[in-house]
Amino acid sequence: MKDFLTLDNQLCFAIYEASSQFTKLYAKVLHPFGITYPQYLVLLALWEKDGLTVKELGERLNLGTGTLTPMIKRMEANGWVKKERNTIDERKVCVFLLPKAFEGKDAINQSIATEVNSCNIELAEYEQIMSQLNILRDKLVNRNRR
Repeated sequence: MKDFLTLDNQLCFAIYEASSQFTKLYAKVLHPFGITYPQYLVLLALWEKDGLTVKELGERLNLGTGTLTPMIKRMEANGWVKKERNTIDERKVCVFLLPKAFEGKDAINQSIATEVNSCNIELAEYEQIMSQLNILRDKLVNRNRR
């Protein structure tokens, strides 16, 4: 019988280790572009839909404003994004990509694709892992809502 109370048999630890390795992989690839992994996630969200409010961005990335606001400030200082108050509702602050973000998109994504491909993850395996992780995430979200 398997002993589930050992570190190596903990699903949470396996996910933690995999996440740590992905973060290291992305950090190495993103360093030449001068962005961090969390900043890359902001860019991904804005490449999908530019002009999100800070609140929408936080909801999309599951980040609080205490984390997101200083990150956006750094990205703004480095020429990736700009913040603008909404003209209709001044309580809302929108985040827009600057030319540097549009111009760097292909190079950043190509570098990441090359590095991820070097991990020898087949497309079917990638899709299966994504599906399983999304199912797991949904189960955890639903459990935490109770």
